[in-house]
Amino acid sequence: MPRADCIMRHLPYFCRGQVVRGFGRGSKQLGIPTANFPEQVVDNLPADISTGIYYGWASVGSGDVHKMVVSIGWNPYYKNTKKSMETHIMHIFKEDFYGEILNVAIVGYLRPEKNFDSLESLISAIQGDIEEAKKQLDLPEHLKVKEDNFFQVSKSKIMNGH
Repeated sequence: MPRADCIMRHLPYFCRGQVVRGFGRGSKQLGIPTANFPEQVVDNLPADISTGIYYGWASVGSGDVHKMVVSIGWNPYYKNTKKSMETHIMHIFKEDFYGEILNVAIVGYLRPEKNFDSLESLISAIQGDIEEAKKQLDLPEHLKVKEDNFFQVSKSKIMNGH
């Protein structure tokens, strides 16, 4: 288990970047659509941030802020060779938003990433992560981040950090 102080000292963590095409697995194989950040956003994460599943808030462009979960890491089930950051926003979007700016505020940590013996067990774990994130994000200390000025910033700015 990652040391809590390595995780918590970076939270909340704010980042934004243009949505790029990922591996095409989120919606198609998992039924859980994800928005993917470009490599430069992933590469700019704090060097000692633990891989795993986090939760927080996200908006697309200057749109509404929604609950989200984000996987940071190597996705062991799929044996990725490149670290990725895949965000599942808990909202139904009418269409894809590739090329739009994704704004993310990570406020909490759910679990380390791990491998799964089947696609079904992976999907079940992700659904459990989503349910736990929904509960955690209703806590006052996390709700206040939804109103952060970060989500009011001009769409043209791309940044990482606090």
